[in-house]
Amino acid sequence: MATIASPLDSLSLGRRELIVLLATMMSLNALAIDAMLPAIDDMASELGATGANSRQFVIAIYAIGMGIGCLVPGSLADRFGRRRIVLFSLLAYTIFALATAFLQDFTLLLAARFMAGILGAGLIVAPIAIVRDLYEGDDMAQLMSLIGAVFITVPVLAPSLGQAILFVGNWRMIFIILAAMGALTAVWVYARLPETLAPEKRQLVNIPVIARNMSVAMSDRSAAGYVIGGALLMGGVFGYVNSAQQLYQDHFGVGEAFPVLFGLTSAVMVFSNLTNSAIVTRFGARRVSHTGVLLFIVASAVQVWSSYAHPGDIWWFMPLMGINLGLLGFLGANFGSIAMQPFSHIAGSASSIQTFVRMFGAASVGAVIGSFYDGTAKPFAWALLISSLIALMLVLYSENGKLFRRLNKVPTRERCVP
Repeated sequence: MATIASPLDSLSLGRRELIVLLATMMSLNALAIDAMLPAIDDMASELGATGANSRQFVIAIYAIGMGIGCLVPGSLADRFGRRRIVLFSLLAYTIFALATAFLQDFTLLLAARFMAGILGAGLIVAPIAIVRDLYEGDDMAQLMSLIGAVFITVPVLAPSLGQAILFVGNWRMIFIILAAMGALTAVWVYARLPETLAPEKRQLVNIPVIARNMSVAMSDRSAAGYVIGGALLMGGVFGYVNSAQQLYQDHFGVGEAFPVLFGLTSAVMVFSNLTNSAIVTRFGARRVSHTGVLLFIVASAVQVWSSYAHPGDIWWFMPLMGINLGLLGFLGANFGSIAMQPFSHIAGSASSIQTFVRMFGAASVGAVIGSFYDGTAKPFAWALLISSLIALMLVLYSENGKLFRRLNKVPTRERCVP
């Protein structure tokens, strides 16, 4: 296992605290999505939203903004350091969450959510660059899995948190609490997180160089298939989140049990991320993730079958959804680590463009999936199957048609210079 750099040691920031801190930063964006789920109807009704599926935009517009925003912070982090970008993103997150709590128009709320997603994107990009500063290869995949295990507890708990807030207040209180959490995290980062970017790796903000760095990070065959394939697999999850309230409450008719049932399916991801962190250094990120994507295809095919054979039966839907989400624990961190491996010298730019493709692609695919909601689980089930089949083809492209290899050393692509 690689050793964490001396700045962490000087502040007594151990590996465990690093994992929790990075997971907390990334979790704020997940909270801004999943804590809204029980409140979507109240928000749409109070602010005058029209259309059966228009309420989904409360979720989708934030994710799309976050995806677009990922293009910028990585390059700035390569120049000014990871810490400054994180603090800026936390400040923006806090301000927009607080402002949204007082808006009176649905269109303005969507605009504020979009801007919050753009400016808060550094909370996704910078942690990946920080991990790449300190770790590489299967060690990086292991740490990302541990971060993911902490991070995934948020989708498990967030809907219940949102529902609990609605019992004592209204949807506006959710945004006030998000703002408070953003501010507290900023204090934690300011007090405990040192700069992890080595001085010799800092780069000038040179747009042509940044563009070339991003082009290198996405045109590399060994990375491109994993980035785009990961976006498609995540798109299925975004489609699930976007339409979850309608699926559970309208289609399956579970009423106020929705946050608990949604959390139960998501809880499987905690276990799978922990399992992945335990096995990835032994078997390798490629072997684990290739097995995972094949099993994902099988589970998705069964999901399609059950949507026709057992429509409206939540006890068929939930176990299969839990399997799909659980398998993502063996895909997300590993796909991301494999895609980042060649780019140690341009980790910020590579993280930006790859996270942009994953997040914007996933958010867009998820919005399309949500728009096809027809009162059944059939469109969603087909989307899972199609996206996983395409993801497999993309992985085969990156691997030159050979699955289950374990590479001891991946060549590092040097940064572009003026």
